[in-house]
Amino acid sequence: MFTPKNKLLCLLGWQPTGDLGGLTGYTSKRGKPVWFLKAPPTTPPSPWQTHQRNLFRLLGTAWSQIGPDARARWLAASHAARLNIGGYNLFTYYYLTADRAAIATVERQSRIQLLTPD
Repeated sequence: MFTPKNKLLCLLGWQPTGDLGGLTGYTSKRGKPVWFLKAPPTTPPSPWQTHQRNLFRLLGTAWSQIGPDARARWLAASHAARLNIGGYNLFTYYYLTADRAAIATVERQSRIQLLTPD
């Protein structure tokens, strides 16, 4: 376990987690940051992991190709509906779950049309 003596990463109360360079960090149960050398995977990814990674890669590509106006509508709708997620997360949720009822609720609350009617 590696705990940096330099508190630069925790500047202004920000506690980063995840991978940063060759380190992996998380917040312990005591609320302190813990950093350790990143370990490479010991086994190749399973078919399910590969499928999930490809799915999220495709969603990211789709998000970047819908155009700035559509991305702005998804973001504005998530803010207007007072969701605690951004437009990309709302877009990803819909395309992972196909939950038209949830998106219809967001559209009704925000008065912003996100999906084309059938």
